[in-house]
Amino acid sequence: MLSLLYLLGGILLVAGAAFLLSGGIGLVRMPDAYNRIQAGTKATTLGTLLTLAGVACLRPDWALKLLLIGLFLLFTNPLSSQVLARAAHRVGVKQAPQTVIDRLEEDLGEKP
Repeated sequence: MLSLLYLLGGILLVAGAAFLLSGGIGLVRMPDAYNRIQAGTKATTLGTLLTLAGVACLRPDWALKLLLIGLFLLFTNPLSSQVLARAAHRVGVKQAPQTVIDRLEEDLGEKP
């Protein structure tokens, strides 16, 4: 049973590292700040949660603390990315040329 937990923990750690890597690549490759915020938030949130789950499998005595960290992460990451994107929109950060719809401007009448 212990080796099964170690195997599962290792798989989760590798999957988490892969998502964290894809988030980092997304930060470099995305065309504008809004897409970078999304790539940095979604991929790194999942990558961090998978990494925490992997560590919890390897160290079961830390599971409660890691669960609390994961819950805190689930509440703060989406909120912080939304606030960053809205602030960028308000100060007039330019969107990529491929962006054709601006729902925030439509809904609130905010013109950058």
